Amino acid sequence: MIKVVAVVKAKPELSREEFLHFWNVEHPDYVRKLPGILRYRQNPAIEHRKAWPYSGMAELWFDSVADVKAAYGGPEAKDLFDHEHHFLADVEWFLAEEVEVPLRGGA
Repeated sequence: MIKVVAVVKAKPELSREEFLHFWNVEHPDYVRKLPGILRYRQNPAIEHRKAWPYSGMAELWFDSVADVKAAYGGPEAKDLFDHEHHFLADVEWFLAEEVEVPLRGGA
C-alpha cells in the first residue's frame, strides 16, 4: 500500500472557515474521482495561539506507485489541481509506506 502524504498551506486571504469549506466540503468530490484511490483522510491543523507552518495534512491511499501515477496523470487530477488553486497557497507532498509501530510491546 502506497500513501500520498501532502502538507498544505491555505491562501492567506481566506478565513479559516472559508479554507475549511473549500477543503472539507468541496475538495473531497474531486479526490473521490481519482482512479484507483482507496482511502482519503484530511488532518486540519487545530486553532492555536501559535501560527503553525501548515494549515493541514492530507493522506491518500493507493495500491501501488503505478496507481498513483495513473491517478495523477489523468483528467481527474487536472480538475483536482484546478480546484486547489482556489484555496491553497502551497502543497508539499511525498510518497510513503505506512509502518505501524507497536506501543509498549502491544499492537
